[in-house]
Amino acid sequence: MTTFQAIIIAIIEGLTEFLPISSTAHMKFAHPLLGITASPFNDMFEVVIQLAAILAVVVLFWKKFFDFKSFGFYIKLIVAVIPALVVGFFLKKHIDAALGNLTFIACVMIAGGVVLLFIDTAFKKPSIDTNEKITNKTAFIIGCGQVLSIVFPGLSRSAATIITGMSQKLTRITAAEFSFFLAVPTMLAASAKSFLDTYSEHPEVMDSANLHTLLLGSVVAFIVSVLAIKFFIDFLKKHGFRVWGIYRIVAGVIMLLLIWFGVIAH
Repeated sequence: MTTFQAIIIAIIEGLTEFLPISSTAHMKFAHPLLGITASPFNDMFEVVIQLAAILAVVVLFWKKFFDFKSFGFYIKLIVAVIPALVVGFFLKKHIDAALGNLTFIACVMIAGGVVLLFIDTAFKKPSIDTNEKITNKTAFIIGCGQVLSIVFPGLSRSAATIITGMSQKLTRITAAEFSFFLAVPTMLAASAKSFLDTYSEHPEVMDSANLHTLLLGSVVAFIVSVLAIKFFIDFLKKHGFRVWGIYRIVAGVIMLLLIWFGVIAH
């Protein structure tokens, strides 16, 4: 992976991680368009820069994230992340296969877009407007929603958790914030596993050049994510999800056309 390729992928990750449009789908389709081939390092790079993007949440919401007086908040995150850890462990082969099927990812993009067209009017009269009002049961249900994004790459972790949160009476903003917070332990676990697996199985790829590329990509993803989170929160307050649904459908159709005409291999 060249420096240019790393920067572009990191920008894509930073822009799409917190929007309900699937960072995974965008990166998977960007790879062949940029001439990036599958390799242990490139696969690990894609996961680790997601953690860098997630750390933007810690910086922007540090007062809430490090409020040690509210220990129940951390319990909720632990409860919510358990389903993803369990499913990720037992369904790894399925997940890896799905991640390699670009046609499947594109179809999931379109299906998720159709769902987003109706979300703003589907859940009325939300009653949970703070994290304190979220129960452990609700946190677990949101965590189960996150599982869908793991089993169906292209769905979007952000979309899955926010929609599940709204179905449990969370406001759009509260659902978005909890989705952001939940991403921290989720991606921390995924990034640590990916990094350690790559190091143990392919230690030769952890040379100084690759580590420099990984650091650069992480920094770029972090900076772009800070800007994207601020934009998304403001946008949600004013407009909701419909526009993202339209975007997903258009993007998914373009992805299928790229596959159909042989521009990229599926």
